[in-house]
Amino acid sequence: VQLQASGGGLVQAGGSLRLSCAASERTGGSYAMGWFRQAPGKEREFVATVRYSGTTYYADSVKGRFTISRDNAKNTVYLQMNSLKPEDTAVYYCALGRGVIMSNLRNVAAYDYWGQGTLVTVSS
Repeated sequence: VQLQASGGGLVQAGGSLRLSCAASERTGGSYAMGWFRQAPGKEREFVATVRYSGTTYYADSVKGRFTISRDNAKNTVYLQMNSLKPEDTAVYYCALGRGVIMSNLRNVAAYDYWGQGTLVTVSS
């Protein structure tokens, strides 16, 4: 399975961006799709994930500003980012995991496939 992310760019603080990530093929069974981000010099961190059922989970730092959604027919996950802040600047990675459960959904290791990353830069 290959994941192709798109939608990153440069935006001013307070602005919005929408990221998309399409999986190259349908995977068997239910799976979660999520977004992580990595800022320069920092570890990759959880942003949001959506389970096959549509249940969503967010990092506290983005709750209320970001919305994750998915279209199972298109094998695609989206991340709508509003009220962006300079501290949101990072490379954003989409991920797909078959074994994602409540206890591990924020862990990088829970996800089996990763996209190439798309850069989001928020200027102050």
